[in-house]
Amino acid sequence: MAEVGGVPDEPGQPPNLTSLSLAETAPKAPGKKEQVITPFDVSGGVDETGKAVAIDYDKLIQTFGSKRIDKPLLERFEKVTGHKPHRLMRRGMVFSHRDLDLILDKYEKGIPFYLYTGRGPSSDSMHVGHSIPFEFTKYLQEVFSVPLVIMLTDDEKFYHTPKTSLEDAKKYALQNCMDIIAIGFDMAKTFIFIDTDFLDSASSAGFNYNVRSLGKRTTINQIKGTFGFNDSNNIAEFGFPALQSATAFATSFPFIFGTDKKSVSKIPCLIPCAIDQDPYFRQCRDNARQLGFVKPALIHAVFLPGLKGAETKMSASDPESGIWLSDTDKQIQKKIGNAFSGGQESRELHRQLGGRTSVDIPFQYLTFFLEDDVQLENIRQRYERGEMESGEMKKVATREVQRYVNGFRERRAKVTESVRDEFMRPRGLDFRGLSAELDETRRRSTLEGGDQNADAKKKNIEETEREIRVLEEKLKGLKEMARA
Repeated sequence: MAEVGGVPDEPGQPPNLTSLSLAETAPKAPGKKEQVITPFDVSGGVDETGKAVAIDYDKLIQTFGSKRIDKPLLERFEKVTGHKPHRLMRRGMVFSHRDLDLILDKYEKGIPFYLYTGRGPSSDSMHVGHSIPFEFTKYLQEVFSVPLVIMLTDDEKFYHTPKTSLEDAKKYALQNCMDIIAIGFDMAKTFIFIDTDFLDSASSAGFNYNVRSLGKRTTINQIKGTFGFNDSNNIAEFGFPALQSATAFATSFPFIFGTDKKSVSKIPCLIPCAIDQDPYFRQCRDNARQLGFVKPALIHAVFLPGLKGAETKMSASDPESGIWLSDTDKQIQKKIGNAFSGGQESRELHRQLGGRTSVDIPFQYLTFFLEDDVQLENIRQRYERGEMESGEMKKVATREVQRYVNGFRERRAKVTESVRDEFMRPRGLDFRGLSAELDETRRRSTLEGGDQNADAKKKNIEETEREIRVLEEKLKGLKEMARA
């Protein structure tokens, strides 16, 4: 097993990610730039002629050392779960994994696991590129009927973004939480937390214990090697990976899984995420076994391209780069109407040569949003034969994206602050598959307040009773004033 800067690497993985993000580490032609894929920067690179190129996901699989989700794995997924794979899996947008096959083994044997995903809140509204991975996570929750933990990393955004205040990051997280709920998650199976809230709560003892354990095992050299950090990064950034990793261990949430650490530590985790988040969990997987945990499994998604071309991505700093969940039908129509087209320069040439679906952004959006495989293939063939023009392609894509956003908008209108608060309340979750022993420890820990000590729980009850008495006195005074 290779080691760079004291970082033990998993078999088949690169020594670190710096080779991806620091172009000077590899020889290159003049003007050429390697693609950049890190949790903080994503771009497809530049070729020898200076032209921007799309992200090479095959290269990422090779460089990251993950495995492609191939046809046999999709067939096994359908056989084990009894469900048709999600359209993103069928079409290769969910394309790579670590140990998904082992998760299927466990599911087949009735061994419980849970899902974990998250979001770094950078604006008060999410775009459709953010919502697609959550939609896929919802599908996994429904298929496997397992609990889901969603982490909103307002602290990470504060640490890494110079112009973002902690107050702004928290505000974005609260708004994004309501957007995420509107995707349609099952409240009985879902716990959402914002880092700055949860870390200071009475329910975070197990979580904080795991953060400290991971932090002790992780060196500065490991973080530099994995993320490309240097001496100019602030110390909070160096510590954050331990926090994001702790969510992948079930003992971080005794109120969900129970307090029997020996049993709970064996519960595995499946993390659906965009491929840029993989570096965090390489660190996590490196440390899992030494801490007595099962390595978390991952399933990777591609990025929804930006409207300006397949080599771009949606960005909160550029509202015209993508479709926002807060956009109106008219805004969606205008944006897709201006999106990069794979059509030819003239109608005659288009009829002769056909359109290029591989670079046509409206068609790319259809591959993400249109459910019907037969209809999508028919559109592809007609466009590539020149029978469908770019204008018609944009109309079809506009209609499909509007349908998606309108459905979201209707659900979002029903998400109140009280609904959000309940999703964020530490509590037991309903799911099948727990062994009788685990189910009993979870039930007992819920009754006892989980990892909260009895004094803290008693104090909370006393404070609530005190508030009720104050309100009763105020109500009594108001009634007396009304009678007078």
